[in-house]
Amino acid sequence: MAIEETLATGARRWLRAPVAGWMAFAGLGAALCVGALVLASRLTAIPYWQIPFITSIALVMGAPRSEPARPRALIGGHLASALAGYVVLAVGGSSPVLAAVAVGLAVVVMLRLKVFHPPAAVDAFLVVNLGLKIDYLFSVILLGAVLLAGFAFGWRKLADLIAPRPGEDAART
Repeated sequence: MAIEETLATGARRWLRAPVAGWMAFAGLGAALCVGALVLASRLTAIPYWQIPFITSIALVMGAPRSEPARPRALIGGHLASALAGYVVLAVGGSSPVLAAVAVGLAVVVMLRLKVFHPPAAVDAFLVVNLGLKIDYLFSVILLGAVLLAGFAFGWRKLADLIAPRPGEDAART
């Protein structure tokens, strides 16, 4: 059998697998959610809507039952990280070196508060590196995290009905 035939057979088998439907649905959810963030960024003229949430979207869509993807970690992690950034910004000002310190502090705070959401560490970086005003916390971080958690919850319920992940009980939350 030629290598092309082997690859074609493997691709067909993979695409027919039950997991392919779940993966495609997760990818569709991520694409729709990112599209909504791009739209929000344009409508509000706030260019940073997407940055804190792109990797969060990938996490909550791709690994929805993981601890860092849970709403408590998603919302709490983004808030804790941004607040860590504001503390560093208030104490030392805006600089790339202090932005790195803010990321380290954000990781410690998220772990201590048991809201570890790795993608949220970028919030501390953005706050300090760009010297963002406190309204960013409410107009982007809090609002975006709550909206993403709501979208992820609804999408997961829909996925459980349309394209359940193989090996998982659809009734499980």
